[in-house]
Amino acid sequence: MSTDFLQSFAQLPAQQQRGVQTMIRQFERQSKASGLNYEKIRNAKDPAMRSLRIDQDYRAIVLKPDAGNVYLLLWADKHDAAYRWAMRHVCRINEETGALQVYEPQDVPSPESVTEADTAGPFATLKVRELVRLGVPHEMAPEVQALAGEAALDDMRSRLPLEAYETLFLYLAGDSYEALVQQRETPVDTDDFDAALGRDESRSRFVVIDDDLELQAMFNAPLENWRVFLHPSQRRLVERHWNGPVRVLGGAGTGKTVVAMHRARWLARNLPDNGRVLFTTFTRNLAADIEQNLRKICTPEEMQRIETTSLDRWVQRLLRGRRYRFRLAFERDPAAWSAAMEKAPHELALPDRFYADEWDQVVQAQGVTTRDEYLRVPRTGRGVALTRSRRARVWPVFEEYRAQLAERGVMELADCYRAAAALLAEDRRGADFTSVIVDEAQDLTAPAWRLLRSIAPEGPDDLFIVGDAHQRIYERRRVVLGTCGINIRGRGRKLRLNYRTTEETRRWAADLLADRRIDDLDGGEDRNDGIYSAAHGPAPELKHFATREEQAAWLAAYLTNLETSGESLRGTCVAARTRSERDAICRELQNAGVATEVLERDALDESTPGVRLATMHRVKGLEFDRMVVVSMNADQLPLEAAIAAADDASLEIIETAERALLHVAATRAKKELTVTSFGRRSRFLMG
Repeated sequence: MSTDFLQSFAQLPAQQQRGVQTMIRQFERQSKASGLNYEKIRNAKDPAMRSLRIDQDYRAIVLKPDAGNVYLLLWADKHDAAYRWAMRHVCRINEETGALQVYEPQDVPSPESVTEADTAGPFATLKVRELVRLGVPHEMAPEVQALAGEAALDDMRSRLPLEAYETLFLYLAGDSYEALVQQRETPVDTDDFDAALGRDESRSRFVVIDDDLELQAMFNAPLENWRVFLHPSQRRLVERHWNGPVRVLGGAGTGKTVVAMHRARWLARNLPDNGRVLFTTFTRNLAADIEQNLRKICTPEEMQRIETTSLDRWVQRLLRGRRYRFRLAFERDPAAWSAAMEKAPHELALPDRFYADEWDQVVQAQGVTTRDEYLRVPRTGRGVALTRSRRARVWPVFEEYRAQLAERGVMELADCYRAAAALLAEDRRGADFTSVIVDEAQDLTAPAWRLLRSIAPEGPDDLFIVGDAHQRIYERRRVVLGTCGINIRGRGRKLRLNYRTTEETRRWAADLLADRRIDDLDGGEDRNDGIYSAAHGPAPELKHFATREEQAAWLAAYLTNLETSGESLRGTCVAARTRSERDAICRELQNAGVATEVLERDALDESTPGVRLATMHRVKGLEFDRMVVVSMNADQLPLEAAIAAADDASLEIIETAERALLHVAATRAKKELTVTSFGRRSRFLMG
């Protein structure tokens, strides 16, 4: 069954969708049953095209190759429309890549019709065989050679196999032919459909149906292709044994979390009988969303071998299971910190924010517990230089804070991570995992990485890490995996095609971070120059209003018009910087009669009606047809409270995180992005 078939199935009325399922069951029992009206389609470009009856008015298109017992479900539609589709399309095996492809060729241009302009196009210098090696069907190669540029390629997109369009798109973007071509060592048998269906290139567009439950699950959600279909570049990361930690980078929308989920499923199927997988991410919201999606692609038996949780929840459970009694503090304990700050040496004239950042970024980040360690620890990147004598006078603040925490029975998260790692070094009870998968890796701190290294025993398939520092939305200093005992040398990979966001939205979001140095999680730099979106759409729209009331009136009218035009508001999310602003927007919409659903900590319930409202932090990991990011005012982004007390050393970190937050919210949009402000707009929106 092809992805095109699932797309067409999703457009059928419910009665005909049930008819398709009945038809398939009949076809499996007796392919030539009279009620199926199994017929050859005359005048089709592909003589192997056949039709099957769904009911009196609807037909499915199936391809029956000359040899073998493979039938390919390709399309479903009303009778005449289905026949027109079948007459235009062909389904064949690419003679160079071995991929099974569905495409819509036109008549090959005659030599007399080729103009001088055609021979000057971006693909004109590529020979036919070279284009075929890039995934272009042989009979479409002359068309491609004659293309004038990106606009012409986009016009041809719907007729090309998806992998051919993507490769040509990357070639236009600057990738070399040598980097894009996949050389096949063995010759391709263009009649062997069984072999073709087993290749990664085909599996990104086709799935072999051998399980009625899996078929039913796909029919229940036919548009969620991520469940079944992986791009070859993604599948090569998922379906193999690695001999150590793997780090996968990729911009927003490139499918990192999808890859991580499929990796978890593959490991659950392929690890030894007692192997278990820990799938962890930074926040509980994301963990809940991921577990919900894992249940859509995994069997109950596979889910038994996968534990999905946020790292803070996992470590609390481990420590309490070992009879630790404590109150977890996600932020500094106010009373304990106030007592500690009384020890601050006034003669050094250091601002209060210096001590807070020094605690987070030096003491906790590097696991400093004694005065001698603090006198020696490197402080790279801190804006205030400290001699040994000045460090000695600063240390009593941190020593007192630790004492105050202990007296109150409080542990900060970094302390929990260190305590858990120390326990696991002696006794691995509670951490019986063969493999650990880490999502949203950019938001984890050094103590978290040292704990993860302790949880995952060093060896094959131990750590699979996905992340993107362009989406680091918390005030974090860069972490180098190598210094935490995680060696990814030779096992760093990057996903480059964005499948969610239009190119127009992707570029706008990327520009927010264009002048920032973004790290690759291991000491290097990660530039997103090589990330591209194959989809196009309207440019992001920026709207500025004089008053809050004007913004509220526009937003209510926008959502009402969407609903009036037949669009479900479930596909639209309105995001604000803070919970208080989100709640204010919610009240304004409810007063205007717009149905709303606020996204809190729980997993997203896709069935409830109404426009989604969320903080910009909460939308991370989600996607919507339309995103409206509201109230992007000067005091909201960057958040005034976040930068008010920042010193020079932390200001850049905070501002980069604020820019990344807007970058993340913008890249949740699949089709349209609108950003609004009122009063004094954020300087991030002013070029």
